[in-house]
Amino acid sequence: MTAHSPHSGHRRRQNRTPLIAAAAAGVLAITLAAQAALASGEPGTAAEPAGAHVLAVPRASGEQRLTATRRISGVVDGAWTRFTGAGALGGDGRGKGRKPLFELVDGAVLKNVILGASAGGVRCLGSCTLQNVYWEDVGENAATFLGTSADAAYTVSGGGAADAAGTVFRFDGAGTLTVRDFAVAGFGELVRSCGDCGEQFRRDVVLQDVTATAPGGELVGVNGNFGDTARLSGVTVVGDPGRDVVPCQRFEGVTSGEPAKLDAGPDGVTCLYGESDVAFR
Repeated sequence: MTAHSPHSGHRRRQNRTPLIAAAAAGVLAITLAAQAALASGEPGTAAEPAGAHVLAVPRASGEQRLTATRRISGVVDGAWTRFTGAGALGGDGRGKGRKPLFELVDGAVLKNVILGASAGGVRCLGSCTLQNVYWEDVGENAATFLGTSADAAYTVSGGGAADAAGTVFRFDGAGTLTVRDFAVAGFGELVRSCGDCGEQFRRDVVLQDVTATAPGGELVGVNGNFGDTARLSGVTVVGDPGRDVVPCQRFEGVTSGEPAKLDAGPDGVTCLYGESDVAFR
């Protein structure tokens, strides 16, 4: 398959102070800051320590440290194991070009997994499904999608991610990426269609029932000149009264150089959603 640049046109964003307000039965709030906010009845107030973040995840059933990328084929159920990196995969999780903890072959499914703060991300080489995968502290990227077939289908169903310095989901390959029933907070971009890959494709992005908690940049960034589309429905943005989070940003993608940022908002061609599809609360 075609090699892809590790940076793939995704700009790093810094100084994020993320907060996920995603509540679900059987989940555990993992920071004392969250507990204090809930006890006071004033989550997200100035009294909350700077830099604190909350990610609601299932209680981990065990811990594993990986020193090399684990290749996944078929269906792998992590049974709520928390994975972190060690050795060559160790570090603070924020360096560019880090090797992933998991690499999924075409058609693979990874589910019920927690990726800890010192963890790399996930790489999909073709169609894949990430079901109930949680990133406690994303760092630079949570997952990268690299299939080269126009029929490739990537699905992120359930789960959540916190504290992404740059892009949560890098869409460098071809096909369709669907993100549904997902929570994210503290992000530069939730999904970015590669802006400067040496080989470009048309890419389609679908966001369904996604909750994004500010601060954040863009939910979707797509290249209109390559025929990309982004379809949004049931999206809720929390903690952003100024509406700084951009639901859909259009770019002019390139194969070298810097992609140009164009207009944002629904246009009926590239960014496909209506006013009722994105709610700011």
